[in-house]
Amino acid sequence: MRLLVALGGNAIKQAHEKGTTVEQFLNCEKIMKLLAQIVKMMKPEDRLVITHGNGPQAGNLMVQQEAGKDIVPPQDLDVVGAMTQGQIAYMLQQTLDNYLRELGTNIPVVGVVNRVRVRRDDPEFIGENASKPVGNFLTKAEAMQLKKKHPEYILKKVKPTGKKCWRRVVPSPDPIDNVEDEAIRKMVDAGIIVIASGGGGVPVVLDEDGHYRGIDAVIDKDLAGERLAEVVGVDVFLILTDVEKVRLNFGKPDEKEIDRMTLPEAKRYLEEGHFLAGSMGPKVKACIRFLEWGGKRAVITSLDKAIDALEGKTGTEIVKG
Repeated sequence: MRLLVALGGNAIKQAHEKGTTVEQFLNCEKIMKLLAQIVKMMKPEDRLVITHGNGPQAGNLMVQQEAGKDIVPPQDLDVVGAMTQGQIAYMLQQTLDNYLRELGTNIPVVGVVNRVRVRRDDPEFIGENASKPVGNFLTKAEAMQLKKKHPEYILKKVKPTGKKCWRRVVPSPDPIDNVEDEAIRKMVDAGIIVIASGGGGVPVVLDEDGHYRGIDAVIDKDLAGERLAEVVGVDVFLILTDVEKVRLNFGKPDEKEIDRMTLPEAKRYLEEGHFLAGSMGPKVKACIRFLEWGGKRAVITSLDKAIDALEGKTGTEIVKG
């Protein structure tokens, strides 16, 4: 079995936290302890690949850059993506390596600074179409205050309920392919646990000269994770988020948890608008693409239910039919 696990950036820096190094390492320890147990249960021929989000980390770094722009020049968004990709990969890599050592499992863990190609004419770059939340959750008043300070920012309500349900959003173009695909495939085939496509990968485009150039965007990590799954021939795609199960009519009186969806059902629910853009929508869309490509099984659940979900005891499972 080849398993790809996609971790949300909010799992590493939770909404109520400041995002200190200590806080983020503690969260990584919780995550990697579970993944180390999964690795321990795997057979020698099985493989694990990890990807992760970076929304909160990229948002915080941009806040730091704004505060210090008169002293140190701020970096472009693609560079911010690379910086946070390296930051999070280091924390996950070191924590998982330590847990595997404790379990007596000597498997190399490698984090890759990974580029993902997008189109320059993607609709996300047009007008107010940007949909990827970055930075902290805000109240409506905080969002409006931020908009006054930065008229160029796009701010949207990303949750249907709650006090802090607004965030800044940036373009989230559709990932086309993984630039480092061959190198990643070789490492995975060799038995290395690879952490790649972090934060959706560093977004790049091909220019008129055939050169890669970075572009201001944040690719959705689940959609980019699906492209990564294709690269390494994944069987099971496990998306870990902040809810145990996907829900229909989210935030409404008739809200309902889903235990299992077929591919046609998932497509219909997505088209009917049950899953929010920038939240559950890309996750379900990524699972649909994964199954259409040839994956066997996709599962969405909360971090603490990862093992139970793999064993079919909980979470929302999506299958072809």
